[in-house]
Amino acid sequence: MSEHVWHEAIDAHQHYWDPARGDYGWLTPESRTLYRPFLSADLAPLRAACGVARTVLVQAAQTVEETRWLLDLARDDASIAGVVGWVPLDDARAPALIAELARAPKLRAVRPMLQDLPDDDWIANADTARAVDALIAHDLAFDALIFTRHARALETFLARHPTLRVVVDHGAKPPIRDGGAAAPGYAAWSHAIARLARFPQVFCKVSGLATEAAPGWRDDTLRPWIAHLLACFGARRLMWGSDWPVLNLNGDYARWHDCAQHLFADLTDDERAAIFGGNAAAFYRLDRA
Repeated sequence: MSEHVWHEAIDAHQHYWDPARGDYGWLTPESRTLYRPFLSADLAPLRAACGVARTVLVQAAQTVEETRWLLDLARDDASIAGVVGWVPLDDARAPALIAELARAPKLRAVRPMLQDLPDDDWIANADTARAVDALIAHDLAFDALIFTRHARALETFLARHPTLRVVVDHGAKPPIRDGGAAAPGYAAWSHAIARLARFPQVFCKVSGLATEAAPGWRDDTLRPWIAHLLACFGARRLMWGSDWPVLNLNGDYARWHDCAQHLFADLTDDERAAIFGGNAAAFYRLDRA
């Protein structure tokens, strides 16, 4: 990234979906707040009110069909800067599939939904080497959707692939609703974050934290958790994301954006610009030809 201040705000993590597509699995009528289409026209006024120019659109279904749908949405929507898709990384056909999908100009990364897999150690043990080699060859990144319990396995994976760019989604989903730094689970989470941050190829998203908090959260609720992410990764490896519309379960776009602005207010203009846009642009190669 340039040393100059990055002026364009980018939301590094949001979703679009339509339940009628039928391949989300986790998205059922019981998810009342979320069980409806959420598309670009819904997000546009929220982005505009916060001054967010573009977004990174992230998969929500473990299907290649949804990835193709997202890439179709992105093709004619200038507000979508890049897409994080899904591929079966342990499938022998994954390299060819990655090569095919990478022909779409806005594919920027893939994300296995590690938090939902029955084996917490899958990423350490699965035969993904050929798929990872294909990601690196096509200059694609990797989103790690994890809880604390997945950190050790992810470390094994990171050590194996030091040239793969990886970003930890949602700060590894800390147990915020249990309390602050004295809460059960804080020590294990904070140690896991510190270990992951030792890998120079790893970035982290400041996203999804409102969802992990108890209802009625305030800026101070999230302050110790964000402070630890900042202490470990620094301003040059953090990126702000909304996690909209999942965010609607326990917050709203403007409230979360304002909270993050407040909690990073003591940083320099350049550091804030990095977190709210520049780091996402650099990590995801959002402006490559």
